[in-house]
Amino acid sequence: MAATRPGRLPGRHRRSPESQATYSEVIAIGEFRALWVGQCLSLLGDQLAQVALALLVFDATGSPLATAAVYALTYLPPILGGPLLAGLADRFARRRVMIVCDVARALLVALMAVPSMPFPVLCALVFCVVLLSSPFTAARAALLPEILEGDQYVAGSALQNMTNQAVQMLGFAAGAGVIATIGAYRGLALDAVTFLASALILAAGVRRRPSPDPEDGVHASMWAMTKAGACLVFGDRRLRTLVLFAWLCGFYVLPEGIAVPYAVTLGNDPREITLITGLLMAAMPTGTVIGAFLFSRFVTPTGRLRSMGWMAMLSCAPLIGCVMRPPLAVVLGLWMLAGVGGAYQLAANAAFVQCVPAGRRGQAFGLVQSGLLAAQGVGILIGGAAAQALGPEPVVALAGAAGLCVAALLAMLWTESRAEIITRVRTQVT
Repeated sequence: MAATRPGRLPGRHRRSPESQATYSEVIAIGEFRALWVGQCLSLLGDQLAQVALALLVFDATGSPLATAAVYALTYLPPILGGPLLAGLADRFARRRVMIVCDVARALLVALMAVPSMPFPVLCALVFCVVLLSSPFTAARAALLPEILEGDQYVAGSALQNMTNQAVQMLGFAAGAGVIATIGAYRGLALDAVTFLASALILAAGVRRRPSPDPEDGVHASMWAMTKAGACLVFGDRRLRTLVLFAWLCGFYVLPEGIAVPYAVTLGNDPREITLITGLLMAAMPTGTVIGAFLFSRFVTPTGRLRSMGWMAMLSCAPLIGCVMRPPLAVVLGLWMLAGVGGAYQLAANAAFVQCVPAGRRGQAFGLVQSGLLAAQGVGILIGGAAAQALGPEPVVALAGAAGLCVAALLAMLWTESRAEIITRVRTQVT
């Protein structure tokens, strides 16, 4: 196979399949930088918007239930509309889909920033803004493998993952202070600006590409594309296993959803409970950042695929230790260790890309993302109900035990598929 091919971007060269891409190598690619910076801006704006929205809704209604209901709207749209709208990323040019979604979200959030917006209208706007994240996320996920090839994709995914976790922690930590300074409505206006900035960065930094070629030369309806995407993902044994690996997070993110009642068992006064809650919620993301760095930087591409099952089990097993009701320092260590295990998602993501045709990645990623949100939402909902009856410590331990059993089963299923994907990685020339 030739070292270069038509349409290849300058600076890419042949590399050994087992060679590991560096973060500096990935950051040097201008198109990736545009995606990366735009994503960081949007995430920061979204953290401010979540704080501002919660304050506005509570001020307007005085109801904790209404405030929680608006927060729940951030889960509902991708679950309901995600599988259908994700197909837009396979019908139209993915760069164009992302830019249109960013501009539309900027306009909708700007409307939310209008003072005295009626509560029902505010809810409708929130629903639409979150709904548009489905085609945007699907388009970005499908575009990234076209920009980053081979192990560059894993390094870029790890960098995005670490940045996302860091930005979320920073955004929530600083969001209240910023909103207290500039006000909730200005906070929403700032979020609208970040969407516009993201659209401009994408327009300037990502090159135009044609729309994906439809199968059989004919564009199917959106419903037909959704049905075909589901058949692709769940009809292939390899993809089905990888999707279940992704949805395993429903078990190991459950502790974050009951961090407050767990903190109550460890603290005495309100200030101490607040501090402990923050530490608990930060523990798993911190472990994920550490795990993503170590897994992507020091483990070879085929080594990641071989160890994926063990890492998935590590993401759940430490949580079982909570049944002993250990002190705070031990709990933080257990949750961080579970976060380290969660780095297996990098390998699962890369393997998924290997197995999905380029022209159908948008739909496939959209289906996975919708299921991911559903698994997280359902897991947290069940965990909250169980914690009210049993207490948080046994519920976290039960989630860890159940997740470990599922992860062990998936690891056995994975051994039937990984040899073929490892062969692909070894023979791949990038």
